[in-house]
Amino acid sequence: MKNKKLTFALYFGNRGFFPESLIALAREELSKRVAALGHNSIMLDASLTRYGAVETPAEGAVYAKFLEANRGKYDGVILSLPNFGDETGAVSALRDCGVPILIQAYPDELDKLDNARRRDAFCGKFSVMDVFWQYGVKFTNFTPHVVAPSSAEFEKNLRDFAAVCSVVKSMRRFNLGAIGARTTAFKTVRFDELALERRGITTETFDLSEVIYRTQAISEKSDDFAERKKEMVAYSDFSKVPEVSVANLVKLSIVLDQIIKEADLGAIALRCWIELEKILKIAPCVLLGRLNHLGVPAACELDVCNAVAMRALAAASGGAATCLDWNNNWGSEADKCILFHCGPVAASLMTDKGHIAEHFMFAKSFGSGCGWGPCQGRIRPGSMTYASSKTENGDVVFYSGEGRITEDKIPSEFFGCAGVAEISDLQLKLKNIGDNGFRHHVSMAFGNVEKPMREALGNYLGYKFTQI
Repeated sequence: MKNKKLTFALYFGNRGFFPESLIALAREELSKRVAALGHNSIMLDASLTRYGAVETPAEGAVYAKFLEANRGKYDGVILSLPNFGDETGAVSALRDCGVPILIQAYPDELDKLDNARRRDAFCGKFSVMDVFWQYGVKFTNFTPHVVAPSSAEFEKNLRDFAAVCSVVKSMRRFNLGAIGARTTAFKTVRFDELALERRGITTETFDLSEVIYRTQAISEKSDDFAERKKEMVAYSDFSKVPEVSVANLVKLSIVLDQIIKEADLGAIALRCWIELEKILKIAPCVLLGRLNHLGVPAACELDVCNAVAMRALAAASGGAATCLDWNNNWGSEADKCILFHCGPVAASLMTDKGHIAEHFMFAKSFGSGCGWGPCQGRIRPGSMTYASSKTENGDVVFYSGEGRITEDKIPSEFFGCAGVAEISDLQLKLKNIGDNGFRHHVSMAFGNVEKPMREALGNYLGYKFTQI
């Protein structure tokens, strides 16, 4: 997992009955620790409140003005309790902060329980959380209950909180491109635009005929064409692809990028068959893989809902996500299966960059030469998080889980890009996925990021989850 560098606003709570001398130490320690773990922080000037902390509603108002002056410059708030901490001041300061809040409380040390050094943050954390709950202020509460910034547990908590902040920031509002209409055969990918809009996701639609027209209009003599062809040939092995198919893949890649820029799209879903194969003699799999590699979630078969899941997974993991099929059993091993798709997997998720093959299904249906574009290869081993979503009764519903891509070798003649997934209680999970009306597609990204993704989507953004 490679979360981007974020900026956290640091908040320090105080209650006068407890040692205020701990505040200055916490301000120094927490800011240094956040920097050491790869992130930035901002703090209220220590001279603006007593000890640089917040205890009263008036001091909370000072902190709220500090946040307002820095709006857009911070991704989350770390509410630190060096001692018990006053809950009323915290509400005044943070109820309108608009970003996730991590509550961190310092542990007491057994040899420092005298009146001059006893913290009682263990207890104070409950008071802050209780009053936040009463006011409807959303917050993040990780285990252990108290944790020192210097500890390994805090490092993990901050890593997960950074993922929470990234998902909230990424998913709060964006445009999603539905390029082409759903193919009639795939009613499984039907979706409700208004349900997405209620979650801040605007669906922008594009007719595939316009996409094909724009593709055919691009000159092979242009600088854009030459530059994109050079990039794509470096991205994957095109050595077996006929030149006319290479050219059409390059042109379509340029058009997809143009549409993404023109409509400010944060993710896309593409109708990938059968017109592109019949007219342009290509399958766009590798183009979707390239977009995923570059950080633009791109789902095939117009699966808009899995494009949504991919965007959440990519934000949580800090890397690429991909859309796959729950595709094959793995012999008699009940907790293993093959996850597969024709080739839209980002190179960063693969064992190597793969090679561009002809899609045998389209060759069979329409004749040889009609489906160049799948990126043939294998998904690399590693821990992963999977998720999918659907629209139902005016809302968006997710499921998610964790597993790993194993080192098991899939036969070389197996078409497309695939990996063997091992997931505990897989058979029960597959039953629940089917019983609850989810599709045959599932999205995945590397890393164990289910906890922060569910925290962001469920707690802060209000998405529903189905327990599988």
